[in-house]
Amino acid sequence: MTVKKGQEVDLTIESLAYGGKGIARIDDFVIFVKNAIPGQKVRALIYRKKRGYGEARPLEVISESPHAVDPICNHFPVCGGCKVQQLDYNEQLAQKQQQVEDIFVRQGNIKDFTVSKIIPSKDIFYYRNKMEFTFSDSRWVLPDEPENIDKDFALGMHIPKRWDKILNINECHIMPKIGTEILNKTQLLSKELQLKPYSQKTHNGFLRYLILRFGHFTGDILVNIVTSYENTDLLQPLVAGLKESFPEITTIVNNINTRKADISFGEYELHLFGKPTLQEKLGDINFEISANSFFQTNSSMAEQLYQTALDIAELKGDEVLYDLYCGTGSISLFAAKTVKEVHGFEVIVSAVEDATRNAVQNGIGNAYFHIANLDNFFKFGKGKKYPKPNVIFIDPPRAGMHKFMTNYLPKFGAEKIVYISCNPSTQARDAEILQNRGYRLDNLTIVDMFPHTPHIESVGVFKKY
Repeated sequence: MTVKKGQEVDLTIESLAYGGKGIARIDDFVIFVKNAIPGQKVRALIYRKKRGYGEARPLEVISESPHAVDPICNHFPVCGGCKVQQLDYNEQLAQKQQQVEDIFVRQGNIKDFTVSKIIPSKDIFYYRNKMEFTFSDSRWVLPDEPENIDKDFALGMHIPKRWDKILNINECHIMPKIGTEILNKTQLLSKELQLKPYSQKTHNGFLRYLILRFGHFTGDILVNIVTSYENTDLLQPLVAGLKESFPEITTIVNNINTRKADISFGEYELHLFGKPTLQEKLGDINFEISANSFFQTNSSMAEQLYQTALDIAELKGDEVLYDLYCGTGSISLFAAKTVKEVHGFEVIVSAVEDATRNAVQNGIGNAYFHIANLDNFFKFGKGKKYPKPNVIFIDPPRAGMHKFMTNYLPKFGAEKIVYISCNPSTQARDAEILQNRGYRLDNLTIVDMFPHTPHIESVGVFKKY
C-alpha cells in the first residue's frame, strides 16, 4: 500500500516510540501517531511523510486499548507535559523498558541488550519538586472556552511546537497540590495588579516566568518570579499577596532576564522574602538549593536513583570518586560516606557554591567541588592537580556529554564509570564510544522518575576490561 500525505488510514498501534508517540505500520512503512497508545486501533490522518516514515494524528478510536485508563487532568492531552496519562502505569513502565532496549541495540550497537531492572516511581502523581510556567500575552484558546475569554493573558505551558502560544493552566497533577493554588493566585493577582505579561513578539511586558520549587521532605516552598527588567516596587504587591495567602512559602526571589532569549535563567537575582535558598533532604543529608541550581525533580525517587548508583558501583570505601556534572553535589554528598574522597565538577558557579555550602553544613570533609566547563576542562591539563579517580560518576544534561569528554573519559583509567542519564539516546551513543575504548556495560537499571511523561532516567555501570 502506498502511503500519501493527507490520506486517512486505519492503524493498529503496536508500541510507543521514545518521545511518547504510538508506532504503527503499513506493510513495512513506520508511522508515528500522536496521542495514541499500544493496543488501540485508530483511524488517522497522515499529515507528514518523510523518507522511511510518516506522521499521523488520530481522527477517531475504532477500538480501545486494553491498557487505556481515564486521564485525571483537564488539560490532557493539549498541554503536552504528560503524554501518556491515558496509559496504565504498568504498561508505561513496560514500554519504557522496551524503548531503552531498542535504543541500545540500534544506536549503541550492543547485541542482545536487556535492561537489568526497572524501578517504579513511589508516587505517580504530585511528585515533581520543580515546575516552570510561562507568562504570555498570547493565550491558546480552546474550542470549548467562552468567546469573551481574556486572550491577552496566560500563565501556563507552551503548546507543543508553538513558541508563541501558551495554554493557561489552572491545575497540574504532577506537582504538589499547593503548587496549583499558588499558580492560580498568581494569575489572579497579576491580573488585578495589571502586571503585563512579556510578549515574545514585541519583547515588551514585565512578567516572564513563574517557577515553583518544593522541598518534598522539608515542606519548604521557593517562588521564583522572572521578570524582563528590575522593578521591585511593581513586584511587591504580588509578593505581598502571595505571602499573605500562603504562609507556607519560605522563599521568594526575582530573577531578572533582560535578554530576548526565551529562557528562565536570569542574569542576576534579587532576594525578596524569607530564606535565601530552599532546603531539601535526601537520606540523612540536608541540601540548600538556590533558584537556578539543578536538583533531581523527584525527591523521593532521587534517593532511590542515588542508592541504585551506589549499589551497582559496589564501592569498597577506599576509592577516589569523580562526580562530573555534579550540580549542587547531591550524589557527591550522598556517596561521600562510602568512598575515600569525592571531587565534583560543574560549570554553574551558583551550583558549586551550593554544593560546597552543603558539604560544610553536613559536616562532610572529604567532598570537594570545582568550577569546570567539562567541554574542555581536562583538555588543557587543569585536572592534573587532582588525584586520579578509581570510580567516575557522570550525570550529564539531556544532550549528553561533549564529544571531547566522552573520548577523554577512558584516559582517567578508572575501574568503573557509573553513567546516570535522562536521555537513553545520548547514553547509548556514549556507551558505544566507551565500549570501543576498553569498557563494558555491565548493568543498566531504569529508575522511573517521571510517570505519565516520555522521560526516562537510567543508571549504567561500565567496567574496565
